[in-house]
Amino acid sequence: MIIQSIDIPNALRLDSQIVDGLMRGDIIAAIPRTFTNSGRTFALYPDQPDTETVTISAWARCEQCDIVDDSKPLDLISHYTAIPIQHLQEIIDERESFFLIYVRVYRLSQPITIPTRSQGQYVALPDRLKVDNLSPVLSDQDFARIKQQIENLEPPEPLDVQIQKMLEEAELKQKIEESKNFDWIQKIAKIGNSSGGHEFEKLVRKSFMFLGFSSSNTNPKASLDPEATGGAGGIDLCCEYPYPIVGECKASANQKIPTDVCSQLTYLGQAHFPDYQKAIKIIIAAGSLNYHSNPVAIGNKMNVIRPETLEELVKLKLTHSGSINLQDLKLSLESEPFGEDSNSKILVFIEKVNLEIKLRSHIVNLVKNNHEEKVGVETLFGAYPYSNPPRPIREREELKDILIELSSPLAGYLGRDKGDAGKGDRFYFLRDLPLKNG
Repeated sequence: MIIQSIDIPNALRLDSQIVDGLMRGDIIAAIPRTFTNSGRTFALYPDQPDTETVTISAWARCEQCDIVDDSKPLDLISHYTAIPIQHLQEIIDERESFFLIYVRVYRLSQPITIPTRSQGQYVALPDRLKVDNLSPVLSDQDFARIKQQIENLEPPEPLDVQIQKMLEEAELKQKIEESKNFDWIQKIAKIGNSSGGHEFEKLVRKSFMFLGFSSSNTNPKASLDPEATGGAGGIDLCCEYPYPIVGECKASANQKIPTDVCSQLTYLGQAHFPDYQKAIKIIIAAGSLNYHSNPVAIGNKMNVIRPETLEELVKLKLTHSGSINLQDLKLSLESEPFGEDSNSKILVFIEKVNLEIKLRSHIVNLVKNNHEEKVGVETLFGAYPYSNPPRPIREREELKDILIELSSPLAGYLGRDKGDAGKGDRFYFLRDLPLKNG
């Protein structure tokens, strides 16, 4: 950006609501009474009757001035100027045409207050206003895009399309931030297979917090704070919500897990965690249990999870934030098998979650590729079995529930036109549901 310094002697009087819209970036066009040369600069004077002073908070540059007559669609002009179509028609009836200016708006670093002026399209300022172009309301790209839409008199984008673009932009920003802030996830398996026991404990705590677990316990011997690990005599992992979990971490790929790891989990858990008896027990370890420790883990219903499996679970949460239902995970952790074989059931849990994501992605594509712009549940239910789906859907209601889920505002993959009394809903494509992050 080339920094410009400009002196402005006067202000363009516009309705205060129009000025507000220009300052928010909702509109970029206005209707003056006289022709305005491109390049002309002026402050924006919000016309407010019955006030003694007016506050000016922005200035603008005229980028283009067009003449509009009754051959132009006034409904679109109304949308892009926030002026009621009835008022535009009145202007056409009176003058046969009007001027439409495209203005690039900039915020003032310091608003000014001047006495109210009762007359004149352009209001002389008491002192020349020194301004710069450091604070544009809209970026160059956004201003150019909206200006082109007005010039071509393109219909405004439907609300669901706007929501779709906002979600896509938000996801892109999120992925950029994730690449900066979530490098630690890539280290879980590597550190778990090393001798870095203290660092591994921190990563395990961080992993469970990321998955959605929490704890209000401030006891350093039984907390979930990654920066306040238990140390000697403390529990490595301690979660309270949404259900209690206690765990021990053992970093090392080559060493067998001895019986004392299981004993330590039992002893320290009972010593520091009141809910130990009903808590889910977990050992996160890279090495395998030895001949004696595996029966102890099984007898005490302890889950043994490998660092690679924990990393996969966290990556799944990162890629699809709403995919992991912690209550479903609880059912898996509470069920057999326990001991060293319990890692396999967590892999099955991850596989099932991935299958449900694939199913939803498949349904989004089914709607997207349908020859109708909007399609009903019955049509989709009939086409689904012939679309090479990831798994069968036997009941129409299950498909409908998934379609409604995908069309919720928080998901935004599909749009939905609601039918009467919950019947006759029609769905349409908004955006893809990717299966891989990035």
